Amino acid sequence: MLTDNLDKWKKELVNCTQCGFCKDVCPIFDDVEWDSSVARGKMALCYGLYSGDIEPDESVVERLYQCTTCADCTRRCPSSTDVVGVVEAVRKDLVASDIMSPTHRKIAESISMLGNPFGEGNSRFEIFGERPHKAKIAYFTGCSAAYRNKEIAEAGISILKKLGVDYTLLDEVCCGSVLGRLGFADDNIRRQAEANVKAIEDTGAEIVLFSCAGCLRMFRKEYPQLMELPFKALHFIEWLSEQEIPLKVYEKRVTYHDPCHIGRHLGIYDAPRDVINKIPGIEFVEMADSRESARCCGGGGGVRALFPEISRNIASKRVDQAEFADVLLTTCPFCVNNLTLGIDESSKLVVKDLLELVDELLEDG
Repeated sequence: MLTDNLDKWKKELVNCTQCGFCKDVCPIFDDVEWDSSVARGKMALCYGLYSGDIEPDESVVERLYQCTTCADCTRRCPSSTDVVGVVEAVRKDLVASDIMSPTHRKIAESISMLGNPFGEGNSRFEIFGERPHKAKIAYFTGCSAAYRNKEIAEAGISILKKLGVDYTLLDEVCCGSVLGRLGFADDNIRRQAEANVKAIEDTGAEIVLFSCAGCLRMFRKEYPQLMELPFKALHFIEWLSEQEIPLKVYEKRVTYHDPCHIGRHLGIYDAPRDVINKIPGIEFVEMADSRESARCCGGGGGVRALFPEISRNIASKRVDQAEFADVLLTTCPFCVNNLTLGIDESSKLVVKDLLELVDELLEDG
């Protein structure tokens, strides 16, 4: 097995002291309860692969993909070990050695051929009926909101229209987040980045809005490592938090789930709460684990694709923390999907993207 990528992370490999503090917060360990599934176990496996003491057999590879890349382990780690960095590096080495699941291979092929991970052939124009044009603000819908949660993208478009904003949609392709999480090479991500940055440059946009937390993370953290971006990337909710928005009264109890991608990875905590608190009559109550210590929804890092039962169990435990509320809000279509799967049939809890609620309550004109 190749170890070129792990070689760049060898200092982190020996940074882990095997203390086990990560056990308290790892969503995978909370469900699987194998030490090899928690961060310290993965670090030991990675070190073994790097040193050549162990081989990447099926059980080892399975454990290395049982990670949502939520980064809560790093928050809890006394040594601040970058576990996600190491896990994604070893995944790159596995893929470079042609060790990957058929599911992940199919996802990568779909992105390469169709521009999205879902195998969908429709373009954004065919979905939304709007062609790109010159505008100062562009809306990057992302694949999930375009192909699986269209109601979120439609809410974003509706909000922009109600506020009288001159905006444009984009001739976009997948941002490449899923490629990065699964271990595909930087060249794969660079192709996605170049196509998307060109599409944005063609519109002359100065601000690009995102409703997908994973897409925003790519544009804020990973794209700048590959190229200079001539525009500002904002989560739609960050932008809304700075706008005057006339909202109707909403007398329900709500809570908010912090997506890992914009929470621990980007530090965006206040903007969603600022928008929620703009709503007249709303009762906002925090979940037991929120902000930096928010529990993962269980959907990221490729876990949902390979281990749907584990993913759903994690979502169910997170949803249980919100049962006191009428509505569980979040700001990521992937979180909306996974949290919804975690709701028990007897529950009255509704999961909704904050953009949907804002659109529902926003007065026209």
